Amino acid sequence: MPELPEVAGLSSFLGTHLHGTVLMKLQVLSVAVLKTADPPYTALEGRTVTGVRRFGKFISLDAEGLHLVFHLARAGWVRYTESPSSAPLRPGKGPIAARLGFEGADQQHIGVDLTEAGTKKSLAVYVVADPLDVPGIAALGPDPLDPGFSLGQFAEILASSPHQIKGVLRSQSVMAGIGNAYSDEILHAAKISPFAMANALHQDSVRILYDSIHSVLGAAVKEALGKAPADLKDAKRGAMRVHGRTGLPCPVCGDTVREVSFADTALQYCPTCQTSGKILADRRLSRLLK
Repeated sequence: MPELPEVAGLSSFLGTHLHGTVLMKLQVLSVAVLKTADPPYTALEGRTVTGVRRFGKFISLDAEGLHLVFHLARAGWVRYTESPSSAPLRPGKGPIAARLGFEGADQQHIGVDLTEAGTKKSLAVYVVADPLDVPGIAALGPDPLDPGFSLGQFAEILASSPHQIKGVLRSQSVMAGIGNAYSDEILHAAKISPFAMANALHQDSVRILYDSIHSVLGAAVKEALGKAPADLKDAKRGAMRVHGRTGLPCPVCGDTVREVSFADTALQYCPTCQTSGKILADRRLSRLLK
């Protein structure tokens, strides 16, 4: 799933390449992907792109005051080309959920496809007058990289949460943009168990976790900015220390990276770095809170 750094990279790239272009055509290939009906998506056609902005994991294209907002969900992605195909698309066939065609001032044609792999379709597209009209954006918590997001605010959030820290970091209503991969990376950097209770963390651990959020996400955003969509996934995978590395050695201590599986996801961690060497065999049975 694209998370804050990748979405920041996509937003920056699209903003650089689409600003000033005219959205000539928008094709929605999957009825399920479009979550709004008024205004109609055809109202975007003929409008100039005046800006692109990120809200958590959402991207909003501002077309002269009308916004095309999309959320890539777990398996969605963006394809960008400056040599778009003119071949007709068949609804419901293939991974393309929506196709956008733009034209620049020099009559250059640009194509952007919103794609989604797999059978479980969750990618969402909205056409709204204000991004805050999208329920998912309206419900977002603070952005962890916002300069106004202070250590004190973070400490208050944790102190009021009787939940495991892994879930707290992933909750979009608590903080916007962190998902499964970067929560694993942040907790590894902070040397905190994913099963630790948020409201039981010592103030020193809270400070270390706050710093780790900024260092991990900050480095990932820096790496993502300037990259084309086709290069972002490899950049993300290459930077992971524990996430997606089950069975491999931890790059910090050399211990074997372990995994805890859930119904539809999994987390990875290093026992030596995060749990004093203890193995988290099962989420339901483990009594480990530190």
